[in-house]
Amino acid sequence: MNGGMYRENILDHYKRPHHRGKMKGATCSGRAINPFCGDDITFYLKVRGKRGEETVEEASFDGKACAICTAAASMLTDEVKGKAAARARSIGKGRVLELLGISPGPMRLKCALLPLDAFRAAIYSFLGRNASVKDDGDG
Repeated sequence: MNGGMYRENILDHYKRPHHRGKMKGATCSGRAINPFCGDDITFYLKVRGKRGEETVEEASFDGKACAICTAAASMLTDEVKGKAAARARSIGKGRVLELLGISPGPMRLKCALLPLDAFRAAIYSFLGRNASVKDDGDG
């Protein structure tokens, strides 16, 4: 794909985000805020299954964010839905940037990765751990 198609994909996810809205019956949620630009994203997950075999059945997000942040959140909900919680937890910076298909540059990198921070906060709250910003799995 060329750069124009990637930008078109980002704009499509921004204008028509997948799985946007507060989820009723979520088993966990996590929020991340970028105080520098005002992006504010909350991830909601329904995680089911017996201990050690949990699956992310549903994922959604809500909040106010720029185009890159909203697109990344939309793409990330698609990415984690239906995955084993342990596998979803390993998704990292590299995978999010691959989904976006662009290199956002240092000024927009935080925008692109904010949904990952919110997702990690949600999944780790479910698993009973604290999210670690340093957790940069390659997933």
